[in-house]
Amino acid sequence: MHSWDEQIELFWSTADDTRPDETLDAMRELVAQRPADDPEALYEWASVHDYLGMETEAIPLYRSALDHGLTGDRRPQAIIQLASSLRNIGDPQAAIDLLRAHPQDQITGDAAQAFLALALRDAGYSDEALQIALVALARTLPLYQRAVENYAQDLTATKHEA
Repeated sequence: MHSWDEQIELFWSTADDTRPDETLDAMRELVAQRPADDPEALYEWASVHDYLGMETEAIPLYRSALDHGLTGDRRPQAIIQLASSLRNIGDPQAAIDLLRAHPQDQITGDAAQAFLALALRDAGYSDEALQIALVALARTLPLYQRAVENYAQDLTATKHEA
């Protein structure tokens, strides 16, 4: 018998977004094994909706998982996935607010910065979006790190001077 987390891992390794009804039913069975207010189950239920392009349904589920005390590896993922869903339904400012408050972590690395850049671009802040993306990229460069960081800083510095 597999633990619940192992069953979830197996689910995601075989999930098929071309079969949404079957995919929802399979996750529903797994979620039903946990209490209704279990934050991990709420997160997984939100994630499957998100995976199937049902962001509007996923958003309150992510919020509920976070409100019920979601912790561990799933918490930073829930924040990023919630922000991404908010952006996808046309609320980039809510995504920006959520991601600006989200620190880099060992689980998601600079993923929050990538999604923040996307939300900023959607909200009309292209220079700031590019700046954030370049700063995150610069951390990974073996050469030219300082040059890229400086160019990134210049993107918004010149705007503010004008």
